[in-house]
Amino acid sequence: MSRGLSVVPTAEAHRVTTLELFFDLVFVFALTQVTALMAGDPSGRGVLRGVVLLALLWWAWCSFAWLGNQARADEGAVRAAVVSAMAALFVVALAIPESFDDLGGGVIAPAVVGLCYAVVRFVHLAVYWIAAGDDVGLRRQLARTFLTVALATGLLVTGGFVGPPWQTLLWALALLVDYTGIWLSGVEGWRLNAPVHFAERHGLIVIVALGESIVAVGVGVAGAPLTWAVVVAGLLALTVTVSLWWLYFDVVALVAERVLSGLTGVERARMGRDSYTYLHFPLIVGIVLLALGLKKVLEYVSDTEHHELSDPLTGVPLVALFGGVTLYLAAHVAFRRRNVGTVNVPRLVVAALLVLAVPVAARLPALASLAVLAGLLVGLVAYEAMRYAEARHRVRHEVEQRAR
Repeated sequence: MSRGLSVVPTAEAHRVTTLELFFDLVFVFALTQVTALMAGDPSGRGVLRGVVLLALLWWAWCSFAWLGNQARADEGAVRAAVVSAMAALFVVALAIPESFDDLGGGVIAPAVVGLCYAVVRFVHLAVYWIAAGDDVGLRRQLARTFLTVALATGLLVTGGFVGPPWQTLLWALALLVDYTGIWLSGVEGWRLNAPVHFAERHGLIVIVALGESIVAVGVGVAGAPLTWAVVVAGLLALTVTVSLWWLYFDVVALVAERVLSGLTGVERARMGRDSYTYLHFPLIVGIVLLALGLKKVLEYVSDTEHHELSDPLTGVPLVALFGGVTLYLAAHVAFRRRNVGTVNVPRLVVAALLVLAVPVAARLPALASLAVLAGLLVGLVAYEAMRYAEARHRVRHEVEQRAR
């Protein structure tokens, strides 16, 4: 095999490479584009379109997370594949504003999304085949996956060319084929060589998504004068984001990584598929919906020409603000249930309280609604830190204790 087509297999101790981090920068740009798309059409239709695009982006990202676990992303053929996928995803991100409503006068943006997405998926499969080497089981798994990808991308490209009203239906069907096809094809042939890399990879993408929610705050006040209301709203938004970071990284991420590392073979691959590939998707969707809500709150408190400070946040932006965090917490509950077999009752309770708080928040000023959300999350973090202090200390210092 020529040096250009060579791959470097990963080992148990493999960690995330800088090229993978660079790849994530394109992903976060795409997330900001999706948030802007939903903010421009804050309706049920706008959110549905945003979630469809998020599902496409997530599946493309996950494909390369698995490939980077099989072989080093910054070496040989895999490096070429990652850079090629970055270019295609960047074009997808550029096309997102016109992904459902082509403006004319240029290329057909929805078709560009479909074609570039197909490039990402087929480049991934081609290089994965090379990285599989003599692994017959993995190559058999990739052959099954090819059929699913071919059908899904065919629907996606067709939808991009035919346009509304069939586009959304065909794209949703493409996602259904892709997501269920991978599930039904099983995990027997997949390999998860480096569990720490895989867990770290998904933790970093959560950081990327949380960072996008902070960017949304800045976009929401762009061009507006700095007032005390803007400062308070910004700090409350940061409090919400930090709370979500804490809820994932303080203990949950550590426990999940150790559970994954303790498994081998098919069971490790199955846990990776369930806990990370599937259950991290609602985490990302929840964060992006939150970003939409935060952006609208900041617009309300900064745009004094069109809004009073007493104006409530209503409709889809309000549901996105509280519903995004609710989805995030529900995904955490499912994540823990899959990893350790228990249910996190406090997070389930707060998720229910957030649902109940929506009609109340609809009568409060937008800034007060954000304060309620921040208060509930800070209360949850404080309760868990005190209630589970011993278990938390044990988990966070387990490595140091073993070293002694």
